[in-house]
This record gives sequence, C-alpha cells and structure tokens, in this order.
Amino acid sequence: TSLVRAGRADEAIALWRDIVSSPQMIDQDRIDFAGALIRSGDWAEAERQLDLVPPTLETFERYRLAAMVADSNQEWGRADHFYETAVGLTTRPANVLNNWGFSRLSRGDFDGAEELFLEAIRYDPALFTAKNNLVMARAAQGNYQMPLVRMSEIERAQLLHTAGLAAIRQGQIDTGRGLLAEAIETHPQHFDAAVRALETLETEVRR
Repeated sequence: TSLVRAGRADEAIALWRDIVSSPQMIDQDRIDFAGALIRSGDWAEAERQLDLVPPTLETFERYRLAAMVADSNQEWGRADHFYETAVGLTTRPANVLNNWGFSRLSRGDFDGAEELFLEAIRYDPALFTAKNNLVMARAAQGNYQMPLVRMSEIERAQLLHTAGLAAIRQGQIDTGRGLLAEAIETHPQHFDAAVRALETLETEVRR
C-alpha cells in the first residue's frame, strides 16, 4: 500500500501477487491488488481480481474500482450502477462523483456530467479538479461563463484559462482570446501558461 501511494505501483504488484497467493490472504487484499493493477494500467487483470472477490463483500473501494474497470470497457450501464453504489457507501463521495462526472463527460453526456461535478463540489468545495471538469462540461455546451461556485482568484484564473482553451479548440477564437486575457488579468501573479497560450494564438492568427 505504501508503494502504491508513493507512485511505485509496479513494485507493489509483485508483493500483492505474493500476498493473494498466500494462505493468509483476505478478500480486501484482492481489492487492494486490483487498485495497484489499475494504477499500472493492467485493467484486464484488475477486473479478474475483482471478479474473484465474493459478492457478499460490498465496500466503497470495491465498487469504486469496479466502476473504473467498467468505464475502461465502455460498459456505461455497469459503470453508472457501480458509481451509484459506491457513492451510497461513503460519507465523502466527492472524488468518486468527480470520476463519475468525468465518465459522463467522456461519453458526451455534458448535462449529466455537469450535475455530477456540481454535486462533487457541494461535498468538497475545495476540489479543484471537479471545478475544472465542470468548466469543461459547460464549455462543451458553448457556455463559457464561470460557474457559481466558491473559488479563489488563482482558481478563477485557472478556470478562465481552461474555458479559453476549450473555446479555441471549438473554433471560438475571439471568445477564447477574451477568456485568456481575463485569466491573465485575474491571476494575482504572472500566469505563464495563459500568457504563452495567448501569444501562440496571436501568432497563429497573424499567419
């Protein structure tokens, strides 16, 4: 577990293999093993390990990982079921709601994604990833206004930057230019990423 937290999933997997093949193995070990496998990108083996866990063991972590595996297989109905079950098994669902929202975003269900990101932020107002994903979901629908959620000046500048890049990708060049300029003006320090994006945009427009 410590190796996984340190970003050394491949090393952890070798140890988990020994653990799950030992007589002292418990079902939670398989769930933790599956988590390490997902970190290393071995989705098929992660799914196999989760399938070996008895159905009577219903935990937040089991369903959270099962939802991620279903997402990787593009089994959307199963993913939604597992995400919903996971949310019901924890008092701190912000991160899993954010993951569920990103799943909906990747499918093109922008309205559904927006609702889930907003719910994640209600549970954890400091979860910037959900705020950024919310801006992307709104931008995909042509809405570049900042959402009415709590944010610092730095977060607002970063979200304006996200919205500006999304607008440019969708061909809304003038909108994107304005959002990048607002991001630079809003940020309390020098906002290098937004400055470079705006400079790149102006260079391409001149060409």
